[in-house]
Amino acid sequence: MHPLYTETEFKAAKSRNKLPLKCFTCEQPFLLSKNRIQCSLSPHSNDNGMFCSKKCTGLYFMPNVVCLQCSTTFRKKRTQISKSKSGNHFCSRSCAAIYNNAHKKHGTRRSKLEAWLEEQLTAIYPDLEFHFNRKDEILSELDIYIPSLRLAFELNGIYHYEPIYGQDKLDAIQSNDHRKFAACHEAGISLCSIDTSHQKYFKEQSSRKFLKIIQNIIDSRLSDS
Repeated sequence: MHPLYTETEFKAAKSRNKLPLKCFTCEQPFLLSKNRIQCSLSPHSNDNGMFCSKKCTGLYFMPNVVCLQCSTTFRKKRTQISKSKSGNHFCSRSCAAIYNNAHKKHGTRRSKLEAWLEEQLTAIYPDLEFHFNRKDEILSELDIYIPSLRLAFELNGIYHYEPIYGQDKLDAIQSNDHRKFAACHEAGISLCSIDTSHQKYFKEQSSRKFLKIIQNIIDSRLSDS
């Protein structure tokens, strides 16, 4: 509460007399009766006497913020704003996923399949340089990239095809997949997408078919070069 009255004026006022206050949101003066002010000063009161109107109350507790991804203006609770460690605001999970995938500085947690394929491929092709889970080529992470062949592979699990975490999350993942293809095409990189969604748990035996697919493509590219 921002009072614009003196203690003497408050004591002299009757319960229905109105006294001036300054609104927390618009910072304009407004009048509030003495009894309302006394009620708002009570620790058990929900009426804090801080705002001149319901509009200013709403604007204070849910101020406008701008989505970092799509630039849409939307309202967000101050409690949510204060809990945000990054200070970034997103209007939806989809926008958050799109932005974070495009700007993350570290690779995501790797699957056992990805780690196993790295071990196998580096052993099979000791003379080839592999980049695993790096984003330096197209500013977006590629699961497997071979610079000398301008060849990349994406291992797409079930999250790329079914809304396990909701439709918004699936839309964001698929949108990111499309951007990767476009970025690779523009950079002259052949991107091969491998559907691994049927492998629910990692097993070396079931993983060999994915290794074989990758080997066949690499061998074909090596024979053409």
